[in-house]
Amino acid sequence: QVQLVESGGGLVQAGGSLRLSCAASGRRLDYYSMGWLRQAPGKERELVAVIGWNDDRTSYADSVKGRFTISRDNAKTTLYLPMNSLKPEDTAVYFCAAAWSRSVKKGLNDNDYWGPGTQVTVSS
Repeated sequence: QVQLVESGGGLVQAGGSLRLSCAASGRRLDYYSMGWLRQAPGKERELVAVIGWNDDRTSYADSVKGRFTISRDNAKTTLYLPMNSLKPEDTAVYFCAAAWSRSVKKGLNDNDYWGPGTQVTVSS
């Protein structure tokens, strides 16, 4: 069984930076796509960034392009999301998720594993 645990959230002023991490315990996540999703109060869950399961290709929501960068370590046990130029609209609970041999989806239950989430709050 794989467990994902996010860390690195917190309170930051607009324009600041945070770096989220997601640690996977249990085994390497070979052939798993991994991604970051976020959920803000009263808003639909958003798929923020995804890294591919077979080629490490990355994709981003338009709202974060150029500001967020998804990556993972060579051991495929830790996922990262450095976030720069943060805006108040980035405030949300951020979840990491993993899906075997398919791309991570916006619905948590559509993936194989997901973490409990970490709160990111950006003040104006």
